[in-house]
Amino acid sequence: MVRSEATDVMIAGAGPVGLTLAAELRRAGVACRIVDRLPARLPFAKAVGLQPRTLEFFDRMGLVRDVLDAAVPMRGQLTYVNGVAEGRIELVLPPEVPYGFAALPQYETERVLEEFLGRYGTAIERATELVAFTQDADGVTSRLTTSSGGEEEVRSRFLVGCDGAHSLVRKGLGLSFEGGAFPEEYMLADVEVGWSLPPGYGVRSMHRGADGAIDDLLVCIPLPGTGRYRMSMPAPPELSAAHQAEASGAAGGDGVAHGLEGGTAPALADIQKVLDRLAPEPVTASALRWSSVFRISHRLVDGYGRGRVFVAGDAAHIHPPTGAQGMNTGIQDACNLAWKLALAVGDTAGPEVLAGYDAERHPVGAEVVGRTVRHAAEGVQADPEDPGTLLLREAQLLIGYRDSPLVTPLPPADGSVPRPGDRAPDCGGLTGDIAAYPMRLFDVLRGSGHVLLVYGTHPAGDTVADLASAARELTHGLMETRWILPADGSAPGSAPVAAPVPFHRDGLGEFALRYGAGEGTAFVVRPDGYLGARLCPPTVRELSSVLGRVFGP
Repeated sequence: MVRSEATDVMIAGAGPVGLTLAAELRRAGVACRIVDRLPARLPFAKAVGLQPRTLEFFDRMGLVRDVLDAAVPMRGQLTYVNGVAEGRIELVLPPEVPYGFAALPQYETERVLEEFLGRYGTAIERATELVAFTQDADGVTSRLTTSSGGEEEVRSRFLVGCDGAHSLVRKGLGLSFEGGAFPEEYMLADVEVGWSLPPGYGVRSMHRGADGAIDDLLVCIPLPGTGRYRMSMPAPPELSAAHQAEASGAAGGDGVAHGLEGGTAPALADIQKVLDRLAPEPVTASALRWSSVFRISHRLVDGYGRGRVFVAGDAAHIHPPTGAQGMNTGIQDACNLAWKLALAVGDTAGPEVLAGYDAERHPVGAEVVGRTVRHAAEGVQADPEDPGTLLLREAQLLIGYRDSPLVTPLPPADGSVPRPGDRAPDCGGLTGDIAAYPMRLFDVLRGSGHVLLVYGTHPAGDTVADLASAARELTHGLMETRWILPADGSAPGSAPVAAPVPFHRDGLGEFALRYGAGEGTAFVVRPDGYLGARLCPPTVRELSSVLGRVFGP
């Protein structure tokens, strides 16, 4: 048994969730190791949808351009019932949302994240598996099997299981994973077709029987490439993998039947049979890259961690792929947890910070599981929300933490104004005295951690300089301050250098509009892009109270 040098965080699983967590930790200067039992990235387009909110996280991290270069737009969905067009859903968001919906094969998302992580000198340790762990008051001891067949023991301050639906970390913590499984099995295939349907649109083609029930289904999601789609459809009995999974123990001994199954993979002829029945127009499939049979479960852990060990992604929640919520929810688990771990590693976290991960993300997981199960059974159209709100929810732009112990609550007020716990919205038209072009707020926030945004020419309360000094002191130097001036405002003094902190003018008035900001308003923006507090007027005393929820003395 080799005993290795200790690290801050051990991450089990190098899918999109584990890679996002590792990248965010390394950006924050936290040492980590990330291991994966697979010898190489799997070439399967399992999760393919990237939600607008996830792209906003990638923007904050500094890798969104690489993602956009590799992805294709998801413009909407075409629906057919018994061969007849039933309508078109356009995925159009409000103009202030900076990103639309995108499609990218999971292995490409992993490639971009892995390359980004490599810029920080951290690589995936492949063919290396976490096989056991124990924790105590001071840290976690993990036992690994390595690619050479040996064993290694690693000490870390924290362990995070991003190791999928059959998570060893979840089992080792003794977390329950309650839920159930859908009896149906499906075929997945990555193929090309030459139909005349508009590019960028998903296709949902159904057959409705005499009793009105849907008895056949074809779902096609566009992928990068000409006429390329990830298709899913019910698996015929002869390709059922259920009995093979039971015989081989593919369910991991935990009864969780979720994901790609072993056994006989569908052939191109199997896919063609479904296209012959359900394709909106006669078409021939070609260029089969891969195929599989998969099953769907819906489960949720009773807690996202215990002590110094946490779970994220499929290790914490699994559900139907309806609306492409799974991978995106997991990536956002990672972004939520990373900054909290970074504070804990740096001994600057308040006593409730790590518990805030479960407090904030468990309700999100429960909502996503419930909604996707409902949509899988009844269809998205059965959702009672109006179409605009439903689209924002599917885009994951309405996720928030107003009830979190880490944000400062406010009395009920105008629902159009973002409140503590809400997503910090983007806005455009920010100008300065040097750059000859306007910037977005997300440009200003990119790559940052905690930020204090102060709005107004002469903010009521304490001066901007006093607020900025207090913000640095109260956060151990981790919070920066930005001053947003009204469109007609000017920095005090005869030259920009007289301003105590970097400043931007709200040239189009969008910041004041999106944030409901008046003279003398300040906002705490967390590293994950959510508002931690709204201060009106901003004072050092109030700022101290607000930051005391997150930062230790």
